[in-house]
Order: sequence, then structure tokens, then C-alpha cells
Amino acid sequence: MSKPNINQWFNRSKGKKQTKAKSVGLRGCPQKRGVCLKVFVCSPKKPNSARRKVVKVRLSNKVKLTAYIPGQVHRLQEHSQVLVRGGRIPDLPGVKYRLIRNKLDLEGLPGRKTSRSKYGTKKIDKGC
Repeated sequence: MSKPNINQWFNRSKGKKQTKAKSVGLRGCPQKRGVCLKVFVCSPKKPNSARRKVVKVRLSNKVKLTAYIPGQVHRLQEHSQVLVRGGRIPDLPGVKYRLIRNKLDLEGLPGRKTSRSKYGTKKIDKGC
């Protein structure tokens, strides 16, 4: 076996590369409860155009962050209790969190047929 050269020695001494957490505000938790501070709409980055519904939230660990409200309609307002999870919105800069529907004050989407689990909708039972 040949000896390692200088560069190989340096690479070995660096050790494993540290990975950074993508949802820093949650502090390692899968979800956190928070209170809505402000509910507003904003427009996405260049090729897209829409009015995305967004909310500023203060979490139970006193961290303030911006989260996206998935789905078409909502009845959120100031002081509403919400559950926040990770997951960024690619065309909204700085929005790295989403709200969980059908938990606390954010109700599910009625009449939703596809992707029901993401929007907190129960299956419509057709009684035979």
C-alpha cells in the first residue's frame, strides 16, 4: 500500500461534512403550535403569478416565522391557533414552513377529492 500524499492527509483530518437543518425555527420538532400574528397575501417570483396566502406565526418557543396556508380557502385571522410543519414554498422567498390543515383553528377543505390527506378532508362515503 502506498502512503497518502499531503492533500489526502488534509482531507482525512476535516472529518465528515456537517448538514444544516432546513427548518431551523422548529428546533428539531416535526410540528409546532403557534399563534397567528398577521394574515396576508403576497405574489410569487418571476415566472409565476398568483396571490399566495401567507401568515406570520409566533411559535410556542417564541420563534417568529412566515408560513404558507395550503388550499383555496381559509378562515384564519389574528390570534388563531395553528400547527406548523416544515416544507418550503419554492416560488415564495423566505417561506420555509407550511400550516397543517384540519388541526386547531385551521379547518380542512370540504369537497376535496384528490390529495385529501394533505388538506384534512375525510373520504365521502357513498352509502350503498
